[in-house]
Amino acid sequence: MRARLLVAGLAAALFAVSFAGADELQDLGRDFWSWRAVYQPVSDDDIPRIERPEGWVPVWTRASIEKRRRDLAAFEERLGRIDATGMPVAWKVDRRLLRSAFARVRWELDVERGWERNPAFYVTQTLGALLDVLLPPPPFSKARGTRILRQLEAIPATIESARGNLVPAAAPFARLAIAALADVRPRLHKTAAELAPLLPPESAKEIAAAAEKAVASLEGFRDWLGNRAPTLRVQTAVGREGYLYFLRNVALIPETPEELLAMGRQEWARAVARETMEETRDAGLPALPLFADQAAQIARGDEDEALVRQFLERRKILTVPGAVRRYRQRPLPAYLAPLAGIGEMDDFASPSRLSDEAWRYIPVPGPGLGYFDLSAARDPRPGLVHEGVPGHAFQLALSWAHEDPIRRHYYDSGANEGIAFYAEEMLLDAGLFDDRPRARGIIASYMRLRALRVEVDVQLALGRFTIDQAADYLARTVPMDAASAREEAAAFASTPGQAISYQIGKVQILRFLADARRERGEKFSLRDFHDFLWKNGNVPIALLRWEYLGLDDELVRVDRVPVPPPAARPERLPG
Repeated sequence: MRARLLVAGLAAALFAVSFAGADELQDLGRDFWSWRAVYQPVSDDDIPRIERPEGWVPVWTRASIEKRRRDLAAFEERLGRIDATGMPVAWKVDRRLLRSAFARVRWELDVERGWERNPAFYVTQTLGALLDVLLPPPPFSKARGTRILRQLEAIPATIESARGNLVPAAAPFARLAIAALADVRPRLHKTAAELAPLLPPESAKEIAAAAEKAVASLEGFRDWLGNRAPTLRVQTAVGREGYLYFLRNVALIPETPEELLAMGRQEWARAVARETMEETRDAGLPALPLFADQAAQIARGDEDEALVRQFLERRKILTVPGAVRRYRQRPLPAYLAPLAGIGEMDDFASPSRLSDEAWRYIPVPGPGLGYFDLSAARDPRPGLVHEGVPGHAFQLALSWAHEDPIRRHYYDSGANEGIAFYAEEMLLDAGLFDDRPRARGIIASYMRLRALRVEVDVQLALGRFTIDQAADYLARTVPMDAASAREEAAAFASTPGQAISYQIGKVQILRFLADARRERGEKFSLRDFHDFLWKNGNVPIALLRWEYLGLDDELVRVDRVPVPPPAARPERLPG
């Protein structure tokens, strides 16, 4: 413990080191993250959820998009003026981190272009924005009731912007939006009706009317898309050059798309072999039973969460501070149930809510559940170690408390999802799942899915898979239920580069660990390595290798053949 405290003290001292551009760098980071809180798109994923300023609503007018571009150029210019002379490596990591964050904004605006190509993007900017304010558990204060009303009231303006922006929209994305809005009237009115008794009187009185205006706008958007769908473009892919821009400038991944495919296929073969071994080991054993009800599943989840924390400490795998909040399950409330499918049903809290418990909302156990909910209804631990402890909820809590403000607000799915996926197999090998027959097989099945996601992500981005082909491929090859496969394929087509983050992030971590073990020799400590990785878990792995080991080989490969920003190209990307 004394050694770990010394390491933490040295790290804090390092970030207090002064150099010529220290204040400028931190000021730039503060200004950018404040700006990002206003302009970052709402995501249907749980990692990129961020705290928004009071009174915030999404704004996607053409004027706001042009302002984003001007502001981004100003941030880039400020970063370019900061002299790196005399910077410690940790600060150089921060500088490169901001470059990556700026590149993500340019990716969103000018390459992936969901605001211009993807009608389903506006389902997320409307219903997804509403979901985000509903996810924290009750009570619903007066201020929170006002925020809910504000999101409902903002929907017509966002949809009006969508009609003007979606000039080169893609037909497959339009069909996804139409399907998502097929029964929006009963769903949104159900949410409003269930919320009304829980809200303060002034909000309860207005919510029905606000919901009706939102419904009318969304239904009009759905019908407008239906009329235009036959004339829209077929192409959804960002193309090879656009995908390379993401890999090199945002994710800092040195491999080509073809190398990623080879890595994914190799890991898929390994996952199939592992699953086969687990099936052979469990031959003749009964299937894991479903929990009798939500109360039984929640009770087991609470027990397991505490046991995982003890296991990590007892085996000296990872430091688990007692102050880090619990990760628990709750029954899916009636006001959230109609929004299922719009986003992940969990609340990891936020940097200003570090003392709040993190929650996952669960449905009633039953055989008809989707892939992940069904596995959790048999054993909570596979999902718990990914989403809770030591996964997202735990890792984000550590990162949000980082002494370096620049690292608190950056997110990179390659690191976050890579860590959570790495934790699954790491704890499988450590023996966490040995006490429950067939639980190990769930982890092996997850491994197969995450490896296949690489294939699907790359092939969708390069235009070699359609969404329907990707969904069929997942349903047959994982295998998984058709509805879950469809949701996965649609999400990956809409957010290229996200689905590779699990498997490729995990591979990067394994390489990092192997190099650290070789470089440190007898001084290597798995616990210290994990403590550094989890604390800095928002940071791309290539940057962590540089800081922890002084190895910049992956960054050298990333920079070897620069991929210029889209604004420097004369032609528009396909799609």
